[in-house]
Amino acid sequence: MNVLLPLPGAIATETNSVSPQEETNQKLQKRLVELQRDRQLMVADSLYLGGQFAEAEKIYRQVKTPLAQTIEPEPPEPILDPANLSPAGKVYWRETQAGIAQNLQTKTLVPLRLLVEQYPEFIPGHLRLAEILKKYEKPDDALAVLEKASAIYPAQPEIVRAKITALAAEKKWMEASLTARQFALLNYNQPQQTEFTLIAEENLKRYKSHLRGQLRGNAIANAITGALGYALTGSIFGPISAVQTTAMLLQGESSVGKSVSKQARKQLKMVEEPDTVAYVNEIGQKLALVAGRNDFEYEFFVVMEEDLNAFALPGGKVFINAGAISKTNSEAELAGLIAHELSHAVLSHGFQLVAEGNLVSNVTQYVPLGSTVANLFVLNYSRDMERQADTLGTRLLASTGYAADGLRNLMIILGEQEKNNPPSWLSSHPATDNRVDYLEKLIVRNQYNRYAYEGVGRHAQIKAKVKKLLVEQKQQDEKKRHR
Repeated sequence: MNVLLPLPGAIATETNSVSPQEETNQKLQKRLVELQRDRQLMVADSLYLGGQFAEAEKIYRQVKTPLAQTIEPEPPEPILDPANLSPAGKVYWRETQAGIAQNLQTKTLVPLRLLVEQYPEFIPGHLRLAEILKKYEKPDDALAVLEKASAIYPAQPEIVRAKITALAAEKKWMEASLTARQFALLNYNQPQQTEFTLIAEENLKRYKSHLRGQLRGNAIANAITGALGYALTGSIFGPISAVQTTAMLLQGESSVGKSVSKQARKQLKMVEEPDTVAYVNEIGQKLALVAGRNDFEYEFFVVMEEDLNAFALPGGKVFINAGAISKTNSEAELAGLIAHELSHAVLSHGFQLVAEGNLVSNVTQYVPLGSTVANLFVLNYSRDMERQADTLGTRLLASTGYAADGLRNLMIILGEQEKNNPPSWLSSHPATDNRVDYLEKLIVRNQYNRYAYEGVGRHAQIKAKVKKLLVEQKQQDEKKRHR
């Protein structure tokens, strides 16, 4: 059992110079510490569920190790009014305005670039630079400016709105739709949330209209067939034609997820034990209620695999390996995993990968057919996507009364497993140590409550059932191999 929340005074194990008896004694002592920790957390959980939050928090604080309180400095407060610039910044802005008035490209761009470089907090500077670059037929440079600005100030609606407009102008409607959707979900307290949700829907309609036009001309069919160069006979999905692929994309995320989920459940060995299935579904539905996407039919499944693994399909179909239950220490940690995967779904990350490439080449990666240890994320998500899912996932935990460090603690478990067998996706994802660090900063900065429900006792009961199921399944597999 991996001790995530050790009691003060826990003894480190030295393995280089101890006798077998000493090593056994140390393991026994470590186990006793773990049992004591779990008993204390169960008392705290009982108090928490009974509404005695202050009493529960006292115990949680005694048991759980404090997080590092150091926080990286935030970017400077955004400046929206030129009058608030420094004297030097005002000079750059005046020279820029003069260049625009005289319609002189160099005289406009030179001071404007210097202004943006030296005063990145000046939001109108980024907007004006992108506008001028577009005017001089440099749309890629304009979009790059807005991309950089939105990375620094992701909650500034003016920047994100300009980025969406630039993407749409380049006919990148799916990217525009996703950018708007992600802003609305990640900045739920912004007054512009409804506006950006509508913008997302408008651009999605444009994307689908574009797809329909290509489908009529069979252009997509030719492009996909030429790019792949092979048939999918024998895959879990069977042969899927390019026309079928495009038709599924046109039907949207829910249709893609429903279709692939059905095929996945036919091939994968699913856990049917009622208490386990109900447990995972209850956690998932609780998180889905605050996820911000009411257009999905959320479903949560448990796969009879012993690895700590999970994946999410478009439309809110989430699959959790039984090993994710057996290798976690609390309901909050399991909820952290489910919240992370659920966030990938509601942020449309999987559908984005499908749309940017095609269903055939991406969707075959959804289902983890191998046994890579700790292969937590089975799609080729970008680092930015992973950070978004970590951010939203942690917020979902905090919003539903779970200890907000559930995902952070899960990452510690994952980090321990990575030491022995690094997963193949690690090179394209944030290092686990870095993720633990920024999750801690996220919790501290947003004052999320990590002294809330852990769910140790209930999780232990389900965990025992799952371990038994896994042992029985392993025995059955062994018998089949020896027949």
